[in-house]
Amino acid sequence: MKVVIREIYPRERDFDKYLELRWKILRKPWDQPRGSEVDELDDKAVHIAAYDGDKIVGVARLHFNSKEEAQIRYMAVDEGYRNKGIGSKMLEKLEKIAKEEGARYVILNARENAVGFYLKNRYELIEKSYLLFGRIQHYKMRKTL
Repeated sequence: MKVVIREIYPRERDFDKYLELRWKILRKPWDQPRGSEVDELDDKAVHIAAYDGDKIVGVARLHFNSKEEAQIRYMAVDEGYRNKGIGSKMLEKLEKIAKEEGARYVILNARENAVGFYLKNRYELIEKSYLLFGRIQHYKMRKTL
């Protein structure tokens, strides 16, 4: 298996597949409707997808809150592809883009079950943040670039 990670653009043919995976992993298990995986920053953000051949197996997004602060959101890897280093490679790519654009640090809000993954990738736990859908605890995390 050779997974390739590349930027993907909102008007690109595969962008619907990208959003489908984002919804399937991050929204569908909590009975959220299609469209709930999209927000007003998608058109201004950097999107990346991990491909195994033609299949999208990982997704993530980066946007800028300020010149110094980049934020990663909507990061997900298809269940059958987890624990193979794909998530770490996606983080590396987004961090590189953030740094090239002048960001000094990256923040994110990690779901409770993903905190260990981000700690392994040198993010520091800042504080407990919000509860999504009344069930999914998130934690604010940060990494200096």
